[in-house]
Amino acid sequence: MEPAWGLIGFDLDGTLVDTAPEIGDAVNDTLHRLGLPAVPAGRVIGWIGHGTRELLLQALAHAGGESPEALRGSEAFTRATQQFDRDYLARCGTRSQPYAGARELLDMLRGQGVRTCVVTNKETRFTARVLAAHGLDALLDRVVCGDTLPVKKPDPAGLRSCLQAFGVPPERALFVGDSSIDAATARAAGLPVWLLSHGYNMGQPVAACRPDRVFDDFASLRAALGLAPVPVA
Repeated sequence: MEPAWGLIGFDLDGTLVDTAPEIGDAVNDTLHRLGLPAVPAGRVIGWIGHGTRELLLQALAHAGGESPEALRGSEAFTRATQQFDRDYLARCGTRSQPYAGARELLDMLRGQGVRTCVVTNKETRFTARVLAAHGLDALLDRVVCGDTLPVKKPDPAGLRSCLQAFGVPPERALFVGDSSIDAATARAAGLPVWLLSHGYNMGQPVAACRPDRVFDDFASLRAALGLAPVPVA
């Protein structure tokens, strides 16, 4: 029997994997090297969502007492991004953790014949390392990163490319995320959106995004999908 869903897409940071601790470590590594004060973890969480370049821009502006626009395009920012690339690559997979039930859900979906993808604004070099560190890469059929296409979320091109790749119509697809960016992306692609409350969403409650459904964890999301556990061999 054909599964109810043909494709389920997921955001990465704050949805499948709690990456905030190691992102914060990398940000403060870079700030320390530049002689700037560290930023607290809560601030870093509020900047996650638009990709690492934008996150670093906010961190540098905050630590240096400047406006983000004053830094954007400057030579100092270019040098800082090069340093952050090295610092974050070194931290990827060190303190991140998949949320409880995330890996099991992906495995169940694969067992049910549902295609799975990740659509994230995180750049490919970081995404690949995080997914591989936690063994999630083998459970995904497609990964679209912030530098895969000329545009990134909330532009729906990444999600639409997954629909096209697997020949799945929007009415048989679903996007699961943790933020207003994810909600806007899904709606622009014509997909329902379910949000998890355990993520980041720039520090705002996910219910404010008016998603189709909100879940506190993967156990409740799995139940809503009507998935039975994969039988143990």
